Amino acid sequence: MVRTPLYQLGVELKARLTSFGGWEMPVQFTGISREHEAVRNAAGMFDISHMGKFTLQGQNLISQLQVLVPSDLNRLKPGQAQYTVLLNPQGGIIDDIIVYYQGEDTTGKQKAAIIVNAATTGKDKAWLLQHLDLNAVEFQDISPDKVLIAVQGPKAINYLQPFVEADLSPIKAFGHLQAPILGKTGFLARTGYTGEDGFEVMVDPEVGIELWQRLYDAGVVPCGLGARDTLRLEAAMALYGQDIDDSTTPLEAGLGWLVHLDTKGDFIGRAVLEQQKAVGVQRRLVGLQMPGRNIARHGYQVLSLGKVVGEVTSGTLSPTLGYPIALAYVPSQLAAVGQQLEVEIRGKAYPTSVVKRPFYRSKNRVTN
Repeated sequence: MVRTPLYQLGVELKARLTSFGGWEMPVQFTGISREHEAVRNAAGMFDISHMGKFTLQGQNLISQLQVLVPSDLNRLKPGQAQYTVLLNPQGGIIDDIIVYYQGEDTTGKQKAAIIVNAATTGKDKAWLLQHLDLNAVEFQDISPDKVLIAVQGPKAINYLQPFVEADLSPIKAFGHLQAPILGKTGFLARTGYTGEDGFEVMVDPEVGIELWQRLYDAGVVPCGLGARDTLRLEAAMALYGQDIDDSTTPLEAGLGWLVHLDTKGDFIGRAVLEQQKAVGVQRRLVGLQMPGRNIARHGYQVLSLGKVVGEVTSGTLSPTLGYPIALAYVPSQLAAVGQQLEVEIRGKAYPTSVVKRPFYRSKNRVTN
């Protein structure tokens, strides 16, 4: 398994390790509940260096990327980012990504960074290289060369600011900039995967190691993949490979806000999304709330009147809310908030109801 440059720091902190997408990563340090609570109430930090990191520059770069995503990237100004999805011709999601637009250089070339999921880095890279005009676009995979640390929580900015030679407070949600971090050039974005305010910081490995240690000494709680999963699920953020994949479209997955059919031209998968928009989707990803302590896990069957109608994609006992929550695909006619359904757990059907997403909405998040 591959290890990130911060691996040894996790070992020294006695992190419990797990295999994730071919990487050996911390699943928890001091406990999922404590780490989850730290992010909700103060600040936690995650080693997310395993994620794919690409830089691109070239004439008309945004126009080329427009063909690959359903979102209108022409809306972006320098220093802004767009969460979006790469689509296949069937409208299925190849991956969910963030495109960070960095503006034009002195020669008129547009520059952008793209962050992708760890397990799909190779697939995404091949797809981009297949569809971009490499005579006009310079593509670099800097995944092995950079450390990526997510500092998340309502006090994240207070902990991070002392190490950054730029004022972080004016940055809006999905804003980003380059600035000296511990005296070396770094990249910061007000993005994250927890539903809280926070930043993702991309730096050279030696800077990342020092930043992690400085943040730890200042009181930021190290967090693993376990808390990252419970946090993102409370915020109803999709996990690629579970909640979304090559066979799900953004309209089915509740990501219709990423699809800008009215303001952009043709893109891969557009015909399928237009058809779904016109006639409606057959299934939808919904939020479920379970009574008691019965947890609906990935792969569990969803029932209606005793008949299997869908499947759970993600589920956990919410540390913040204190009750079980889940995401599941069900037929559109059963997707309304308040709909009563059942989940089969170890051969027995337990009641559940469709609820509004997200399950948890932070009062501390900045807007864009």
